[in-house]
Amino acid sequence: MELRDKAGQLPLSPGVYLWKDAGGRVIYVGKAKSLRLRVRSYFSEDKLADAKTGGLISEAADIDYILVDNEKEALALENNLIKQYKPRFNILLRDDKTYPYIKLTAEKYPRVYVTRRLRKDGSTYFGPYFPANLAHRLVHFIHRHFKVPSCKVDLTRFHPKPCLQYHIHRCLGPCVQGLTTDEAYAGAVREVKLFLEGRHGDLAGVLRGRMEAASEETRFEEAASLRDLLTTVDEIAERQKMAAAKGDDVDIFACYAEPPLVALNLFHLRNGQIVDRREFFWEDQADFDEPEFFSTLLLQIYLDQQYIPAEIHVPVEFEDRDVMEDLLSEKRARRVEIRTPQRGQKKALLDLVQTNAKHSFDARFRVMKPSSKAIQEALQDALNLPEAPKRIECFDISHIQGTDKVASMVVWEEGRMKKSDYRKFIIKTVIGNDDFASMREVVARRYARLQEEEKPLPGLVLIDGGLGQLHAAAGALEGLGIINQPLASIAKREEIIYVYGQEEEPVVLDRFSPILHLIQSIRDEAHRFAVTFHRSRRSALQLTSELEAIAGVGKRTVQKLLKEFGNSEMVRAATEEQLAAVVGPAAARRVKSHYVETPQA
Repeated sequence: MELRDKAGQLPLSPGVYLWKDAGGRVIYVGKAKSLRLRVRSYFSEDKLADAKTGGLISEAADIDYILVDNEKEALALENNLIKQYKPRFNILLRDDKTYPYIKLTAEKYPRVYVTRRLRKDGSTYFGPYFPANLAHRLVHFIHRHFKVPSCKVDLTRFHPKPCLQYHIHRCLGPCVQGLTTDEAYAGAVREVKLFLEGRHGDLAGVLRGRMEAASEETRFEEAASLRDLLTTVDEIAERQKMAAAKGDDVDIFACYAEPPLVALNLFHLRNGQIVDRREFFWEDQADFDEPEFFSTLLLQIYLDQQYIPAEIHVPVEFEDRDVMEDLLSEKRARRVEIRTPQRGQKKALLDLVQTNAKHSFDARFRVMKPSSKAIQEALQDALNLPEAPKRIECFDISHIQGTDKVASMVVWEEGRMKKSDYRKFIIKTVIGNDDFASMREVVARRYARLQEEEKPLPGLVLIDGGLGQLHAAAGALEGLGIINQPLASIAKREEIIYVYGQEEEPVVLDRFSPILHLIQSIRDEAHRFAVTFHRSRRSALQLTSELEAIAGVGKRTVQKLLKEFGNSEMVRAATEEQLAAVVGPAAARRVKSHYVETPQA
């Protein structure tokens, strides 16, 4: 049956339709109040003349559909199917990890983490938080005052000694028997939950009771610490009351497009103040349609988010706005309005976001070089790091089939490579071709040295490799008692970035991303430095063995030649006079005659 005829037999009910290619792959998902009328419209002359629709119909081999009860169900189902199938003719939100949350795990000894992905794993999630570093600041506050950690230590068993976080009073130490009790740890977790839920009055009551009990039992240092925490909690509660009176929560969208390239900015207003700005980019919008773009985008952003603002401002009207308002209002349990401001302060804010979208487009696609601070903050945001890294140390291993194993460490600091801090390593303990063990040795040697010298750790340790190398480096750090060091790796072929502790959420950046370009350049420099060191060392070893085989040439002579000429090619190319100037005429004649008798292949 022809597709046009099949479209004419679809029901007139609301639902979702799926265009499929000859291989059965879903290439487009759409929603409709009436499936028959919407799908038949694809075959009108006007629609077929459109490049996007014409291309879709030319590739389509079949049409499938799913009936629903109303338009709101169609919107929700369309969003789920787009995320499931990722059809290439749909507009896809590339970054679904935009918003940071705080995760309180469901373990015997719960821990807190900053995450950008919600999972049905029994954990409790709080957020989203704006700006992004607010979540990290709150987690640091929890470490300092409630001593509930974010570590990766196995808490299903006891360990012989605690890590550094316990010694600096940022963890109760559940990993070592006797340092805390189950009751004390559970009490700290309850207080963390009250804090994150915003129940500051209840938390203040709990803290006040603990403070008075500690004072009566003459534990005055503990009572003073609780008094300071109580003051801080009261101040936070007061600031929130003041902020709540300032205004509504609004999200404002605007974009700038030069198809197929599109840049979008999203400004978050919370309590009447701009608290954060997000950027999104697309490289495949050849047939950019702004109303359809925003219709699809809003669904993908908000249907999976816990928090929805009271107002959403967009630059254009679109046909499903009323239905989407109802759907989001149901999810929020309060009224949500989607507006297109035409005048006044709201229009001025929309214009401001539009200006920023144009700037984002230029910065991404016209290759404007960002400042060092901007790149550090963008790196922090992209990799979900606790702080913007001012210094990155990157490691790579080099060898030929497990022989002459060496490693390199290069340093990026404050926007540029710092060659004076580069380091070379000869692998000493690993036998055979074992990159994981080699990486473990090098990382352990590097940071044991920093601990001995009492020098600060870098903002990020970057590993050239995949998950195996990442976990090898993490094991080396954990062996040194270094628990919360930011650590990431970049896999060569896929250019996927894995952040330790977030391996299930790999970071995939688009090819225009300056963050990807930075990480690639650091990784490539580490690889170049390692390969250069490997070649020079291999050449020197070959030259040593070759020269030592010459009768009458001893180790002292070989050392002089190595120091002066560096490799066998340079020794071979040197004249007898040049050799004699280094090792004397007799040794020079022996070396030169050896190379004359054994010409280069």
